[in-house]
Amino acid sequence: MFEKSKEKGSVWVTLKRSSLKSKLQKRKLSAAGESIEYRCLIRATDAKKTISTSVGAKDHLRFQASYATILKAHMTALKKRERKDRKKPTEAEKKESTSTSTKPKKL
Repeated sequence: MFEKSKEKGSVWVTLKRSSLKSKLQKRKLSAAGESIEYRCLIRATDAKKTISTSVGAKDHLRFQASYATILKAHMTALKKRERKDRKKPTEAEKKESTSTSTKPKKL
């Protein structure tokens, strides 16, 4: 999906916490005192095609590492941000600004 949209287009990725159980099943589990195992639901779309997967807590770190590798490999089309050059004040300007701000008070 990233390769198809490399020249033109975007890919949207959403992550959502999910237990993959209905509300009724969640209520029964919470009433019984059992803990609910949450998973991460991941969806990716490029406006034409949508893919989704579910990742458990055990596989989360492995998925995140491979996802980061894919993102780094396909972010070559991004434009660099233009930053304004900020000139560092010289020593003389620093002294002037401190001397004007610390004027003695008149009694």
